[in-house]
Parts: sequence; C-alpha cells; structure tokens
Amino acid sequence: MGAGVKEQVKPAGAPGDDRRLRWDGKARAKVNLMLRILAREEGGFHQIETEFQTLELADEVTVELRSSHGVSLEVSGVPQGDLGEADDNLAVRAARTWLEAYADAQGKRDAEALPGIRIRLHKTIPHGAGLGGGSSDAAAVLRALDQLHGNALGRSRLVEIGSSLGSDVPFFVLDEPRALGWGRGDRLLPLPSLPSRPVLVALPPFRISTPRAYRTLAGQREQEGAGWAGGRLLEPGGLNGWSQVMDRSGNDFEAALERLHPELLGIRQVLHEFGARPARLSGSGSAVFGVFESESQMELAWGELRAVLPEARVIPTRTAAR
Repeated sequence: MGAGVKEQVKPAGAPGDDRRLRWDGKARAKVNLMLRILAREEGGFHQIETEFQTLELADEVTVELRSSHGVSLEVSGVPQGDLGEADDNLAVRAARTWLEAYADAQGKRDAEALPGIRIRLHKTIPHGAGLGGGSSDAAAVLRALDQLHGNALGRSRLVEIGSSLGSDVPFFVLDEPRALGWGRGDRLLPLPSLPSRPVLVALPPFRISTPRAYRTLAGQREQEGAGWAGGRLLEPGGLNGWSQVMDRSGNDFEAALERLHPELLGIRQVLHEFGARPARLSGSGSAVFGVFESESQMELAWGELRAVLPEARVIPTRTAAR
C-alpha cells in the first residue's frame, strides 16, 4: 500500500441495512517539488514535467455500495456549498466514470444491474490551492470501487480513467508517495520514497484559478520574449535524496504569480530564511510549502509566519513515505 495509507474494505451496516460493503481510506494532499511548463498542444493543453510528493495532510473518504441506485455525496469539514454542486464534484464524476467502465467491461448495459454508491468526504485539504484535494478524492473513489469489486479493472485502467478526469488524478491513483509526471501529468514513473520530513503549508487569503495562472505565465513569457521550456536530461542517480531534490526544484509559475501577488514571495522568503529546502509554490497555487530538516526549524518558521502574515493560514504536516 503506497504512502503508508491504510485502506479497509469491510462489511458495513447493521442487520437490515441495505448497504453491502464499505471502503475507508485517506486521500492525501500533494505538492510539486518541481514543475516545468512546456509547449502548448494544438488542443490548448500544456505539456508539463513535474515531481509529485504526497503529504500526510489528507481528506477522509468512505465509499459504500448500496442496493439503491445512483451516486450520492455527503461532505463535512467545509461550509455547505463551498465545493459547489454534488454533480460537479470530481469524486462523484469519478464514481460515475468508473461505473461506466465497469459496465462496459462486464457487458452490463442495464442500470439496474449496477450498484448504488454513497460517498462521504471529510475535507481537511484546502480547496483550490494547488494541493490536489479534489483529484485525490476522485482517485480514492476509483481505488475504492475497484477494490470493492475485486480489482475488476486494475490500476492501469484506473490511471486511464483518472486522466479523463484531471491531470493530477492519475498520480493519486498510483497511491505512491512520489513520482515523476510528464505529458499532461498522466505519464508517470514512481520514484523511491524519501525519508519523511516536516512541512509547512501556507495559504494566503486568496485563490488562483489554474486558467488564470496559465494566462499570467503566458503573458510574462510573451512580454519577455521568452519561449516555453525545452527538454533536459534527468539522470536516474540524481532522483534520490533530498539534496538532489533541491538541486532540480523549481516552479515555472512562481515568477509570474509572485509579481501578481507579492504575498506569495513573502511567504516563500520566510520559509527559506528559516531553513526550508525547497520552499516553493505548489502547482499553480496559491499554497506555498517548505520542507524542513527538523521540527524545530519548522516551528520557528511557523511562528514567524503567524507574526508577519497573520492573514495566512499555516498548516504543519509531513511528507508521506512508505
């Protein structure tokens, strides 16, 4: 089981309850230790190169099979309506997409032959911050449904399904602590787990949509006459160890978004000043994270951030490991 996550498939409900089976597990957050934005495809998507790393920060996910039909969603931990309509939630879309794939694989065209699904999410991962919470929830639902059906589709098929839902979903389907991702993030190479380290995740009081982040980056590169990043060589021996992570760490969104929101640079500077290596924007933001060698370094940085940026939300956690 990847990232040290304990998942359980077990009977659910009291006698007479219409539930059949239940899966309980965690949907971990991620950060991007490295993120390069490459050429834009004709369809409008950009190729990327990234190094994913999961955190112990996680949502709790329960998936139950029911005799009644349809997919239902219950969410706790966030204000009602904060995640939008249930039908638009990525976890619900994942369940429906899995059901379609399962029906095709089993030759079942009758909706009455398919199980009902009840999803419960307890949200801890901040929404819309570049930490992958929605994608991780969706991947957990895919893994849950497949395990509840005896791994009917298998991990490779789940990765394919995940790529149709979002660029981060395939990584979470892998259920590995760390991986290289390229293409649209759906081509993946699991990497050896690194020793767990303390992490601070800081969130300013604003969000940055992914489309806006790409527009801002494109505008900066056009203004500077800079092209999109090209190829490079990653040596296998340089992919292990935190010191090597620091050598290749970077995020192409940072310079453009820090001009737009100087608070992001301020957070990153505080984290770096107190020993975070690396200290980076995660994804397209707005979360900024720092990886520390020791708890004492992290606690000092935490105190400083609360003093100089009281409006920022600061979350202590750790990198996940096997």
